[in-house]
Amino acid sequence: MFEGFSSKTVDFLWGIRFNNNREWFLEHKKDYVENLYEPMKALGQELFQPFLDKPGNLLKVSRIYRDARMHHPVPYKESLWICIRQDVEWWAENPCLYFEITPDGISYGFFLWKPRTATLAAWRQDWAAHPKKFLKLIRDTEKATGLPITAQLYKRPPQEAPSKELAPYFAWKGCIGCAVEEAFSEATFGPELVHRVRDLFQKLMPLYDCFNQFKV
Repeated sequence: MFEGFSSKTVDFLWGIRFNNNREWFLEHKKDYVENLYEPMKALGQELFQPFLDKPGNLLKVSRIYRDARMHHPVPYKESLWICIRQDVEWWAENPCLYFEITPDGISYGFFLWKPRTATLAAWRQDWAAHPKKFLKLIRDTEKATGLPITAQLYKRPPQEAPSKELAPYFAWKGCIGCAVEEAFSEATFGPELVHRVRDLFQKLMPLYDCFNQFKV
């Protein structure tokens, strides 16, 4: 059961930011497991409960160890995240619901990093064919969450939009997100955090399901 993060969680995250080396990490590995990894795993398990009856979804808890093959200058990440997504080959091409904690605070919501070009083209075709349905999804999601849906844009969209209303979305390229960012506060350090995150995930489910329809 998720009981919340603590000031010790934040202390560890700041510690790894300023002491990103094997010696320091090994000395503080118990702090990492007890105050960061285990609470994060417990949070993920509770958030995943509504998805148990939804086939194809899985829960991922990130590793703090960086991939040495990527030649990172430091051995450890200074954040930890969980995500709920479809069981796919490369997560970055597919939508996810996520929670992340860093030394500076937390963020959680919907994110899609690098959709395939063919998938983007399929979206635009569907939006052009069903503009009212898509625009209603956008309006309903932003109203329910109180958050904007943002994206990285093409400088020159590859296809002209059929209407002014659709034009902003035809320029979408990647980094599509709808998320909360919070500095640390008393609200971060209690079990009620799971309810806030779960509530946002539920409001984002129509958006998540819509983007999961396209597997190009």
